[in-house]
Amino acid sequence: MFGYGMMHGYGLGLWGGLIGLVLNILIIGGIVWLVVWAVRRLAGGSAHWSQSSGGQSPREILQVRYARGEITREQYQEMLKDLG
Repeated sequence: MFGYGMMHGYGLGLWGGLIGLVLNILIIGGIVWLVVWAVRRLAGGSAHWSQSSGGQSPREILQVRYARGEITREQYQEMLKDLG
């Protein structure tokens, strides 16, 4: 008599659940994007992960690697020759 019918009174059924799921995913994705954006912005914005050398030239990096023993003398000379 006062039943909700096949759609349980909501009128959207399965589609309403899917729309709700998509909206929840979009909201969570937006929050994650906002947090990532804020962290990058506060960390300096233009800093790239590849700039771990501290602004050193390729020759300076090569000298440091050779001094640490990471490369041999032959490798150092060959790389130095490649740098020109």
